[in-house]
Amino acid sequence: MGIVLKQSFRNTLIIYTAFLIGGVNTIVFYPRILESEFYGMVVFLLSASNLIMPLTAFGIQYTIVKFYSSYESKEQKDKFLSSVIFLPLLIAFPIGFFWDYFQEWIMMRVTKENKIIGNYTFYIYIIAVSCAYFELFYSWSKVLFQTVFGNILKELWNRVVVTILLSAVFFGVITKSEFIFYLAITYVLRAVIMMLYAFKIYLPKFYFKFPNNYVEVIKYSGYIILAGSAGAILLDIDKIMIPGKDTIEQAAYYAVAVFIGSFIEAPSRAMTQILQPLTSKSLNEFNTKEVESLYKKSSINLLLVGGLFFILVNCGVSELFKLMEDKEYAGGEYVVLMISLAKLYTMFLGSNGAIINNSKFYKITLPLALGMSICVYYLNQLFYYKIAFGTDGLALATLITIFIFNTVKLWFVHRKFAMSPFTDKSWKMITIILVLFAVFYFWDFSLPELLIFEFNSAPILNIALKSILISVLYVYLILKLKISNEITVLLQRFYR
Repeated sequence: MGIVLKQSFRNTLIIYTAFLIGGVNTIVFYPRILESEFYGMVVFLLSASNLIMPLTAFGIQYTIVKFYSSYESKEQKDKFLSSVIFLPLLIAFPIGFFWDYFQEWIMMRVTKENKIIGNYTFYIYIIAVSCAYFELFYSWSKVLFQTVFGNILKELWNRVVVTILLSAVFFGVITKSEFIFYLAITYVLRAVIMMLYAFKIYLPKFYFKFPNNYVEVIKYSGYIILAGSAGAILLDIDKIMIPGKDTIEQAAYYAVAVFIGSFIEAPSRAMTQILQPLTSKSLNEFNTKEVESLYKKSSINLLLVGGLFFILVNCGVSELFKLMEDKEYAGGEYVVLMISLAKLYTMFLGSNGAIINNSKFYKITLPLALGMSICVYYLNQLFYYKIAFGTDGLALATLITIFIFNTVKLWFVHRKFAMSPFTDKSWKMITIILVLFAVFYFWDFSLPELLIFEFNSAPILNIALKSILISVLYVYLILKLKISNEITVLLQRFYR
């Protein structure tokens, strides 16, 4: 677990720095500079590109992680890497050629008030292809256990560039329309930089031949491309559906709440970067003890870190919304709660997804992903269109879907591998999270008026004081109960 914690810690710092910058962009800059209409359009364009990215990627980012460590000779590794570079073009080129038809299909599903989207739909394609190749070369570096630089590009790059571009809009250097153009260019540039870094780490001898097991490789990619496409529906279908019923501004309001709720998943995203190749390597070597060890340790450590941020986010979110000038963004507390609860449950399962995706049972990912996409689509239709719960309904649909299908994944791994992420420490950790959440969710500091300055400082002080008190109690309890040996050693190192 040493290399996992070492790179996960670095990646977590990178991701939380990125989330901090992204939070300022999302909560402060986007609403004030782009305003809700253009911000909503950016949300729509990025979500739409995420939907088609798995298609253009051809599942190669997962294929590299699964198969690279199975090759023993350099020649077979080089043949494998040489072939996967060109596979995404098999789908990217046809999609680009018939893009006019895709644009018509998109425009048929938005209301008359949102027809401005039609001027920018081609950026969806550019961003999707760029993200596909970025993920390909990022996986290239992952299998060589070099995840930090790619993580900087994945998490920090776009957010820093957005800050720069928003500042340029604010000072009149570029227009709002040009902002979207330059944003698309930054995705292209990011993919190029990732490619150069991957080649720097390992530049193969290029062959115009497939590896010996190319049939298995293509078959796996075919399953993953379908599973990835279906899985992408779960993540972004809610933001895509909003312009078909409400104004595009609602997408901006919903995106802010989802961003805040997703804040807790940073440790999971950090740890997954290194867990995926390590789990794949252990499975290829038939080292089930190591797989189970990674499963249990990733579960408790992610629950521990994610639990703290789950409490901090939800116990301070109402005060956070008070800081926003546009009051339309407020009222998303239940969206934040449901999204963060879904993320926390996913984190609780640790390396569950990595075990399934990199095992001989990977074919189950397709029916699971299809089931999730169908479930979330019809629940969105029910809660958003028919019952009219608003964006709370979209978040509820996501929570129900993730809870059902993650539970199925949990059962599947237990059935096929006879392993579970649960230990006695898991229940202690859940109890700590529930108790602290119940105590602090409905309680705020009653601040003396002397501490309230002319500007709206009460929410800031409340967030700061509650966060400090919650963090101190949380850390004390996990150390006292000896929840995680890895986290305890890490904290003691910083204490010394």
